[in-house]
Amino acid sequence: MASSTRDNGPNHEDEIRMWREGDGWVITDVETGVTTQGDTRQEALEMLDEAVALHKGEIGESIETPEEEREALRDLDIDPAEVEAAREENDELPDFMQ
Repeated sequence: MASSTRDNGPNHEDEIRMWREGDGWVITDVETGVTTQGDTRQEALEMLDEAVALHKGEIGESIETPEEEREALRDLDIDPAEVEAAREENDELPDFMQ
């Protein structure tokens, strides 16, 4: 992975790091820590743009109620009952999903 360090240099917003991994590309937005991947560099960049926008709340709809959450999970082919069971065990979900 290529990386750089700046001492007293200009502050660059929207800094990214990209590296080849296997047959694809992995890319990270340095500010947010959001990471995606793609088969091509262009695809990885497009995926990152969307992921960062979702992370920052610039696109997408927020989920306000438990029913909206269950519907969103079903749309992703995730069984809401499995998520609920994992929540009860508490340590199987990332903090943002608890």
